[in-house]
Amino acid sequence: MNDSNRREFDSSNLPDIELSEKALLEAAIAQTGLSDFGDESDWREGFCLLLTSLNEEARLTPIGRLIAFHEMLRHLANRLTVTADIKNHPEILEVAIEKPLFVVGLPRTGSTILHDLLAQDPDNRVPMTWECYNMSPPPESASYDTDPRITVCQAHLDETAGALIPEFQAIHEMGAQLAQECLMLQAFDFKSVIFANQFRIPTYERWVESCNLLSVYKTHKRQLQYLQWKAPRERWVLKSTGHLWGLDKLIEVYPDAQIVMTHRDPLKLIASHCSLVSMACSMGSDEVDQHEVAQMWSASWEDAMRRGIAFRDSGRPEAADVFDMHFSELVIDQVGMVRRIYDHFGLTLTEDAVRRMREFIDHNPKDRHGTHRYTLEQFGLGPAAERERYRFYQDYFGVASEG
Repeated sequence: MNDSNRREFDSSNLPDIELSEKALLEAAIAQTGLSDFGDESDWREGFCLLLTSLNEEARLTPIGRLIAFHEMLRHLANRLTVTADIKNHPEILEVAIEKPLFVVGLPRTGSTILHDLLAQDPDNRVPMTWECYNMSPPPESASYDTDPRITVCQAHLDETAGALIPEFQAIHEMGAQLAQECLMLQAFDFKSVIFANQFRIPTYERWVESCNLLSVYKTHKRQLQYLQWKAPRERWVLKSTGHLWGLDKLIEVYPDAQIVMTHRDPLKLIASHCSLVSMACSMGSDEVDQHEVAQMWSASWEDAMRRGIAFRDSGRPEAADVFDMHFSELVIDQVGMVRRIYDHFGLTLTEDAVRRMREFIDHNPKDRHGTHRYTLEQFGLGPAAERERYRFYQDYFGVASEG
């Protein structure tokens, strides 16, 4: 958080936040009037590990403790309400999820702009931030663009990141009616990379990267069924960096998944992501060590790259059908890239969808929220060493260095 924003937030008036299992579970039950959190084996271990890391590793300020408490409370409340809704309407679990398209890749590789472009096609269904933020009741087509949760979600974004670190928009645009990553859905089971993007929790993050994610994808499918029940479209289009750690389990749950893997020069994306994480962590901590952030995430993304390659080398037919999208090609012709993806998977790209995509590009120019400047050196990373570290990835996928 920058100095001017620190002055605006007087933490002396904040309540003493107890980041404990008991306090959070009691708060969620009191807020919703419900008590069934679903299968404990899906979420309890991650929930407890996250709490431990937040208390012992995150170096939280009073504001940070407040943010962490309410983030975890929101996910618990979503568990309670969605679990109750599905119990009351078991037909939700009969909703078919057919041939979902997953955009998978490292951060800052063009996956967000691709996801946003694909969201312009009226046949595509993407999870919007507002419906992931507060999932219950299930959204409905008739009120999808006017649901009161949109305003509530936007106010939350404006009051947190928008107020504490307004420059964050130059790195990663946020909005209630923008497409959301699956990271937020995966937080439902407390097995998500999203938490380490906001807090210094290395023990928890390493656990997430190594745990069995099958339950996460089973939950993920139930979430899509829930969101689609009263607001259906032709197909789901989803994206997340976190899928790199669970591609085998993703395919187990979605055997007909269509996967797009995004690629870019690792030296460009690593520094950018470290800048994003450092800024996000500064909302809740006065002790953000940029070099420490870089060491953790550089190792994480190397592991993610190796996981992605292992999946591609697995011999599974699904791995052979992955479409590789290179950032350098996307920036030359964005709609042309979408057309190539549709052709690859045998999808129909209508003229109406193309028109909507071109309008989106025209109304969302690059750097409209300002520029984002960073270097590897400011994070204690040496370009030559990092280039060598990721050479295996560039060689495997034919990713050119950007200079």
